[in-house]
Amino acid sequence: MFKRVGVIGGGQLAWMMAEPAKKLGIELIVQTPHLTDPAVAIAKDTVLGAIADATATAQLAAACDVITFENEFVNLPALQTLAAAGTRFYPSLNSLAPLLDKYDQRCYLKNLGLPVPNFSDFSAFKHSLSDLTFPLVLKTRRHGYDGQGTFILSNLAELKATLTRLSGIPLLLEEFVPFERELAVIVARSLQGEIVVYPVVETQQAQQVCRRVIAPANVSTEIVAEIEAIAHTLLSSLNAIGVFGIELFLTATGKVLVNEIAPRTHNSGHYTIDACTTSQFEQQLRAVCGFPLASPHLTCAGAIMVNLLGYENATHDYQEKCQQLAAFPHAHLHWYGKTESRVGRKLGHVTVTLATSTDLQYEAEEIGQQIEEIWYAE
Repeated sequence: MFKRVGVIGGGQLAWMMAEPAKKLGIELIVQTPHLTDPAVAIAKDTVLGAIADATATAQLAAACDVITFENEFVNLPALQTLAAAGTRFYPSLNSLAPLLDKYDQRCYLKNLGLPVPNFSDFSAFKHSLSDLTFPLVLKTRRHGYDGQGTFILSNLAELKATLTRLSGIPLLLEEFVPFERELAVIVARSLQGEIVVYPVVETQQAQQVCRRVIAPANVSTEIVAEIEAIAHTLLSSLNAIGVFGIELFLTATGKVLVNEIAPRTHNSGHYTIDACTTSQFEQQLRAVCGFPLASPHLTCAGAIMVNLLGYENATHDYQEKCQQLAAFPHAHLHWYGKTESRVGRKLGHVTVTLATSTDLQYEAEEIGQQIEEIWYAE
């Protein structure tokens, strides 16, 4: 079993590995561009360098047994040179290869027979824009996250204006799905091929950024079984090692469509820290270090996780609001220690565990609103 784990990325996802790393006796070394990044405070050591800096990753490799990822904005060809020289990456670079480009990812999922929205490489339409049907979704093929790089467009004028801003960037075109709800699931696969699937959750977005997560989602057992089957098929086909987040749409007719795959721990799984036997972060370390996977089950009837999103451009610790949130009944506050707030930036999250499953959806919605009233109050 490996005991020194390198993490490419030093944000909150790496920061939240700290407690389970201590529990498992694992040292974390992070590669990150700034000394102010959250995970620097908890890491055994830090390699300063951009996420895509393969020279920095070579330094990281020399200090650890295995390297995993906090985000997927990596330079894959450069990392392949390191892998050929013996650096161990989990998930493997072969597992990442079909997922990093969103068009390639869509093609991979479709070829697996998994349900996805209709899509195309935008270059097939760039000379025939009048043939397109609106609304539609335009995405940058690489480096999009938290709604960045995703554009829901209502007409040809909006499309042309967006194309002007994105000149020269490879793009993915998708049909707009009039979904009833957005769902997500966290799934992990071990070195031995064992797979565990966490509860299916509902995610609620604002301006295409996740605002709330409700666990478990109020969906039928048939929908849950379908999503679990998708998770098993995907991770088995990739021969994946580690935790993956799968985002999905559920339509009014009960159709499930895969939206996107994140080959890492995921915002939709933050509730697992306080509401499950094993958090997604411990599961990630277990998977990449060769430990047996552990139970993903809820330890309570349910939970709601609320992201604390920046609502101003400022330098502020929000201490008073954090104290109020921490005092909320059954609340667990996770403040990432970021020194700078920007509109939409994830500064922390609060998870409130729920003791009863009676009208869980209503209770979760009410609590979410109360948490947000505290956080966004002027």
